[in-house]
Amino acid sequence: MIEPWPPAPIKTERLVLRESEARDRASFVALFASPEVGTHIGGPRPRDELERTVAEVPGRRFGLFVVELDAAMIGMITLDRRDARTELGYLFLPAAWGRGYAFEACAAVLGWFATARPGEPVALFTQTANVASLRLAAKLGFAEVERFEAYGAEQWSGVWTPAG
Repeated sequence: MIEPWPPAPIKTERLVLRESEARDRASFVALFASPEVGTHIGGPRPRDELERTVAEVPGRRFGLFVVELDAAMIGMITLDRRDARTELGYLFLPAAWGRGYAFEACAAVLGWFATARPGEPVALFTQTANVASLRLAAKLGFAEVERFEAYGAEQWSGVWTPAG
């Protein structure tokens, strides 16, 4: 998809987006065990299962950025290649919600992607019940493509195309 990986850390006004490190493990466990985070992604995973199964250096894979604030992980952003398209995903710890961090981080990743892959669109999928995610998609410039039923809920699909 994009070479080289990982890129140099991306710095925004408040955040650093970087490759995962061993010190992020507890935050990955907290993120996937959180009932609030799990609401629109099939529910939280059991903490004891996560403690057993999360790698020592979690999330170290192509397309995953750890979002760091004040030297601590507050979330993650992914760019995944699926069915010949690139899909944006994001999860943030509840303590980071409502402060603009998701917008700041996603906008930085989309900016990086636009430079790495000029003109290539990015897809985004979310449940229509996830109002905050729909607001974020609109603010980032995603245009609605369709709504459909999946996983027992109405889903929203959008696309973002870099300017220029």
